Amino acid sequence: MAKNTNKRKFEMPHIYVILFVLIILGAIASYIVPAGEFDREEVDGVSMIIPNTFEFIQQTPVGIFEFMTAIPRGVEGTVIIIFGILAIGAMFKVIERAGVIDLIINFLIKQFGNRGLLIIPIIVVPLAIFVSLTGNIESSLIFLPALLPLFLKLGFDRMAATGTVLIATVVGFSVALTAPANLGTAHTIAELPLFSGIGYRAIVLAVMATIGILFVMSYIKRVQNDPAKTLISDNIDESEWTEADEETKEVTTRTVVATWVFIGALGFMLFGIFQYQWYFIELAGFYILAGTITGLIGGLKPSQIAGAMNEGMRNILLGALIVGVARGISVVLEDGSIMDTTVHALSLVITVLPESVVPVAMMIVQGLINFLIPSGSGQAAATMPIMVGLVDLTEMTRQTAVLAFLFGDGFSNIFYPTSGYFMAALAIAKIKYTDWIKFIWPLLLLWYGTGAIFLVIAFFIDYGPF
Repeated sequence: MAKNTNKRKFEMPHIYVILFVLIILGAIASYIVPAGEFDREEVDGVSMIIPNTFEFIQQTPVGIFEFMTAIPRGVEGTVIIIFGILAIGAMFKVIERAGVIDLIINFLIKQFGNRGLLIIPIIVVPLAIFVSLTGNIESSLIFLPALLPLFLKLGFDRMAATGTVLIATVVGFSVALTAPANLGTAHTIAELPLFSGIGYRAIVLAVMATIGILFVMSYIKRVQNDPAKTLISDNIDESEWTEADEETKEVTTRTVVATWVFIGALGFMLFGIFQYQWYFIELAGFYILAGTITGLIGGLKPSQIAGAMNEGMRNILLGALIVGVARGISVVLEDGSIMDTTVHALSLVITVLPESVVPVAMMIVQGLINFLIPSGSGQAAATMPIMVGLVDLTEMTRQTAVLAFLFGDGFSNIFYPTSGYFMAALAIAKIKYTDWIKFIWPLLLLWYGTGAIFLVIAFFIDYGPF
């Protein structure tokens, strides 16, 4: 009798399925978990839990109507964030169509293409800063195919090229300065001033980026000294990239002007954030306006700009809507009056830990959750309400909890196979997932270890506000 060799491979459920199951579990829990609540007080306009005031209350289980409307109410409560994310997707696609990205890459190739290892910091630093400002971690999918020919021309392998781009984008995302999706969502839920605490994060960003740069440079030197130490286990035809390198694109004066206008617009955005405390409404408007102006200067017609914005929004639609769907989890927990019960239970668990390592434990938990919810903004919407309540029962600040969230959510994006953009990047460079893991795991240990140190420091310096 022939054996059935067509074994079904396990496939990770769609992110919507995972979130919907969590909403169902939350609704069911409202019938099982005792309802409870803390007293709260207003501190500088922020509602904060008062420790040692938890008490059980009458059960308020989630009914069919509350369950049915949990996701719409979650979307309603995060609609400003959702549109802000869509707007940055729109802007990025326009500047790409206007030739701004190509111009920057061509400039790098022309200025530093023959300077060997110097190209690593030259690429990592501006790309990390760009992502830390915009949160557009998916930009790696644009930069990687454009930079692969340069790395091959320099005699580096595809692992070095892929590592440089993914490390730059993930470090910018994980130590965000003004990224609206992950940092902005977390700050909004934690009721912190938008993008506050940037000074400390800038220091962390510099350290983490330096570690990443030295890591890639060390790998390149090892392979140059002994080509057998390359971590690429295949031997594929690389002519598609080397031939593409021979093609040159015409750079027009309009493209150059558009690029400088866009760079100036980013500076104006930072001024608005720090001088006028721009929120998601202002930022979304800025993204649309900056994209439109850059596109017009770059030679795009109004209809072309509209089409590019439409495509950019469509490309990022899933990530934007995840925010609203994920918020549905906290909606049912609040409807069932078990959010505070959950916080109270977690507070009992952390009493066995020294308070200084609580933020490290939070980072680890967020890193594990990122396997199921590989969206920074979505994970913030799902977990930050609980983390904020937990923080209020300790001596640590909400800002430290946000930093723990950024580390936990961010770095694992270039490790978990559930991270769509990361797996797409490996496919572009034709790198096996197993080869990549051999390359990246030492860096991840360095990053998480360094992150733990910065979190402990943040605890002792009362990293604020709040």
